[in-house]
Amino acid sequence: MNELSDKVAIITGGGYGIGKQIALKYGSAGAKIVIAARSIEPMKQTCAELERIGARAIHVSTDVSKEADCAKMAGETVKAFGRIDILVNNAGISGPTKRITDMSLAEWQETLDIDLTGTWLATRAVLPVMDQQRSGNIINISSGAGRRGFPMRSPYAAAKWAMIGLTQTVAGEWGQRGIRCNCICPGAIEGERIERVMRARAEALKQPYQQIRGQFVAQAAMNRMATEEEVARVALFLALDLSAGVTGQTMNVDCGSIMN
Repeated sequence: MNELSDKVAIITGGGYGIGKQIALKYGSAGAKIVIAARSIEPMKQTCAELERIGARAIHVSTDVSKEADCAKMAGETVKAFGRIDILVNNAGISGPTKRITDMSLAEWQETLDIDLTGTWLATRAVLPVMDQQRSGNIINISSGAGRRGFPMRSPYAAAKWAMIGLTQTVAGEWGQRGIRCNCICPGAIEGERIERVMRARAEALKQPYQQIRGQFVAQAAMNRMATEEEVARVALFLALDLSAGVTGQTMNVDCGSIMN
C-alpha cells in the first residue's frame, strides 16, 4: 500500500491515541510523517514504530497554542522533507468537567487556546506552503461534542463546535487554490482518554462509573464505542485521492451515537 508515497503529513498530538493511529496508517501508506506535540517520549515512541514499518518520520516539540511553535513546526517539516501535503489537527485537551459557575476563566481559556486556537495557528502556519504548491489537505479532529452540547464540558464543546465552522471556512477560502479541509467527529473512543473522561464525569456527578460508562455505550446504535483504528481509517480516506471531491465536510465516527 503506497497511496501516500509522495506525501508529507504533519500530525499534531501524534504521540498517542487517535493521532498515533493516524500516523501509523499514513506511514503504512508510504507518507513521510512529522509528529508535533508537547510530550517528547510518546513522540519518540511513535517515530520508532513508524521506522519499524519502513516509514520516514521526525518529531518536532510543539505547543500548538503558541504561534512561534506552529511556525517552527511548519519550518522544520519543509527543512526535512521539502513540502507539506497533509495537516491533521488532532492535538487537544479534554478540559475541566465542571458546571460553568464552578469553572475559572483560566480553565476555559486553556481549553480554547489548545483545542481551537491551536487548530487555527497550525493551519495558518502550513497554508503558505500549501498555497505555493497549489495543493494541500487539512483534516481537523473535532468530537461528538461538536455536534451536540455536552453538559459539564462547556469549553470543550464550544471549541469542538467552532472547529466545524473553521473547517467550512478554510474549505471555502482555499478550495480554489487546490487545498481541501474536512473534519472528523469521533464519538466515545475506546482507550485511556475516554476512561479518564468517564471517571471525571462520574466523580463530578457523584454517580457510579459503570452507570456513566453505560450511558456512553447505550447512546450508540451499534451499542459499543468506536476505536482509534476506525477513526484512523476515515482520516486515511480523507487524505487519499479517493476523496478528491470532498471538502468542507464533517464525518462522524461514533457507532451511530449522533446521526446528522
